[in-house]
Amino acid sequence: MERRSPDRHRERKGRQDHKLKIEPKTASLVELPRVLEKLSRKTRSETGQKAFVAISPARSVEQALHRQSLLKCYIRYRDTRGEFPWDGSVRPVAQLLESTMSASFLSGGELLRFRILVGLALRIRGAAHDARGDIPGIEGLAAGIRDMSVEFAGLQVIADDGELYDHASPDLERVRRDLHEARTRARNKCSELSGRQSLAPFLQDRVTHLRKGRLALLVRLEDASRFDGIVLDRSGSGKGVYVEPRELVGLNNRIEILRSDVAEEERKILTRLTAMIIEKSAAILDAENAVALIDIMHACARIMEEPGWSLPELEERPRFHFLDLWNPLIGSECVPINIHCGERFRQLVITGPNTGGKTVVLKSVSIAVFLALSGLPVPAAEGSVVGAVDFLAADIGDEQGIEQSLSTFSSHISRIVMMINSAGPDSLLFIDELGAGTDPQEGAALGMAILEKLREKRCLVLATTHHNPIKKFAVTSRGVESASMEFDPETFSPTFKLMMGVPGKSNAILIAQRLGMPDDVIAMARENLSGENRSAERLMDELFDKQVELERAGKESADERRLLASLKKTLVEKTGRISLKEGRMLMEADVKARKILEEAESAARDLLKRVEGAAESAARREFEKGREGVVNLKNKIAGREESLQKKQAELEGRPEPGDTVKIAGTEARGVVESIDGEKAVVEAGALRIDVPLKNLVKVKEGKDPSRKTAVTADHIPAPRGVPSSIMVRGMTLDEAMPEVGVYLDRAFRAGFGEVVVIHGRGEGILRRAVHDLCGSLHYVTGYRLGNADEGGYGVTVVSFGSRKS
Repeated sequence: MERRSPDRHRERKGRQDHKLKIEPKTASLVELPRVLEKLSRKTRSETGQKAFVAISPARSVEQALHRQSLLKCYIRYRDTRGEFPWDGSVRPVAQLLESTMSASFLSGGELLRFRILVGLALRIRGAAHDARGDIPGIEGLAAGIRDMSVEFAGLQVIADDGELYDHASPDLERVRRDLHEARTRARNKCSELSGRQSLAPFLQDRVTHLRKGRLALLVRLEDASRFDGIVLDRSGSGKGVYVEPRELVGLNNRIEILRSDVAEEERKILTRLTAMIIEKSAAILDAENAVALIDIMHACARIMEEPGWSLPELEERPRFHFLDLWNPLIGSECVPINIHCGERFRQLVITGPNTGGKTVVLKSVSIAVFLALSGLPVPAAEGSVVGAVDFLAADIGDEQGIEQSLSTFSSHISRIVMMINSAGPDSLLFIDELGAGTDPQEGAALGMAILEKLREKRCLVLATTHHNPIKKFAVTSRGVESASMEFDPETFSPTFKLMMGVPGKSNAILIAQRLGMPDDVIAMARENLSGENRSAERLMDELFDKQVELERAGKESADERRLLASLKKTLVEKTGRISLKEGRMLMEADVKARKILEEAESAARDLLKRVEGAAESAARREFEKGREGVVNLKNKIAGREESLQKKQAELEGRPEPGDTVKIAGTEARGVVESIDGEKAVVEAGALRIDVPLKNLVKVKEGKDPSRKTAVTADHIPAPRGVPSSIMVRGMTLDEAMPEVGVYLDRAFRAGFGEVVVIHGRGEGILRRAVHDLCGSLHYVTGYRLGNADEGGYGVTVVSFGSRKS
């Protein structure tokens, strides 16, 4: 690997905040807009889709990593808490804000968009704030959202249909009430008139009609001149006219005045709300950007759920290394490739047949680099790496400058000249069919000179070519590597697989021979190749064949290693299962034995209570002697049970945050909250316990991220075989308290009314910790030091309330 001088390193460090710039035509040449448009369909709103399509690379690798971090936070939030707040009716508001500069006020429907946006933004802000303790960094998703609760409250006067509520202002409520009453009186008057016998012969129907904003009756055309009123309109059939009766004129006039008052009051309210929106325009645009970001995160999370997508590693050094890279425009039919540049070499020359996939490789790499430096997932496998690139340009296809009236070749040369003048050591350039479009000898000579010039500038270059001299240049030049697109001579078709390290094998004469070209023509063609060309072709053919053989052998070796690893894993699992089965059989026997011991111990206690006088002391001494043996047996049983569960823990594998686990030696279950080295914090009921990882066993429920808290004591099945006391005397505080916490939980669920914690006298440190713990547990109803005959200050007697069913 080349060594970089300190000066060059400082030069690069000074440029590390320069964002990736894409030469204007390059985006369309590599079909980047099509890719972004396709990916943007995963968003849920027009706002998010527009933002996704318009996304640009980060200003620096640090900012791109920050974007990746936000995506990880979003995914973790969704996995542990469900979806972020969202409103499917959210719509863009930026253009509306621009229109407010020329319009006097926004309509209710337009203001409704702002109400929806601001409300959603505040809910997003609240969700991020609530989760900041569990998901560090998640507040970055709502960083642009300011407190607009006052403005949101003001917009609550807009109903979901865009109309103003009556309570938008006292005056609006009053004039709307007056309008309603005036309309009611007018309708009642119409009903009265249409019901009069004297007017019945003139009316075509008895329905109240609304014409030109005024209430009217439908009168027969021939009777219109004899009806006392004002003609407003003619019916569609022409057989009647709408007449406003003279008695309705005053009421209709009143309605018209009140309607005008309502409109004026609504205009005042809308003008006030519009002014409020204008005043907060910057905050609203920031909120819209934050909402768009959430939608982009949602789209990226959906993309990450699909196979073949991952977040690449990012670094400052300009390079890339993609594993199983594919083109998202081709989809599942695209053959994935492994490709890299910028490590041992800074130029990669790809050869291969026409339609063999060379151009697709260039486009796929450029798309993936853009997505990676934008902080987005890339269509490649885990472990892919992308470094900082500050300029990306491509010359692909038959694009030519019509405005300059240049030929295809001249157009390509013009773009390459632009690249040479614009590129630097952090640039990434793509040149398709280098040296094509002119005389082969001149084209090859020019192509090698271009590569040499770009090598001097230390650019990253991916180029494709058909010219043998350029292939030879790539094989013999330092800092340049060859690659080729595989071709199947049996089927005369490309396989679209990229083979790093060897130039492409020439197949023209071979294909001609397979297709029936006369042998003498084939022999003459081979003779026409110069000696130098023949030896170069033979060398490259041998390299190609050797690479194919090595890759095949490597694949067979990898397959064998995977098979052996699978067989080993199966054998270990089977052996472990057999051992566990034997252990469980022993444990079942231990449980029965422990039950018998506990029944005997309980019977002995009952018998002691009935003994009186001198015989009591003697009986109690004998009881304590026997009890020591019982305790020893119980401890052996507990040790075997703990050993079995540790074996099960080794078999199940290391727990991770979110896994439901059981603590070895107990029946208590909880959820792993966090892991620090070889210890884990487990939430079990009301307790948060530090437990060594080796003592945790994953249970079959597996990871349950939707459960934020552990299973509570009231909902865990009651354990079997729980002793009536626990001995922690001689333990440290860190050792004893997890044991006591788990024991009390088990004892409560086992139905004990009272248990004993034996902590010893000492300095009272353990005793005080036990008492503090008892005081914090909701199911502990009381605790006290033991009586003289119970162990005195060396024990604490803990009492429980009744267990919920």
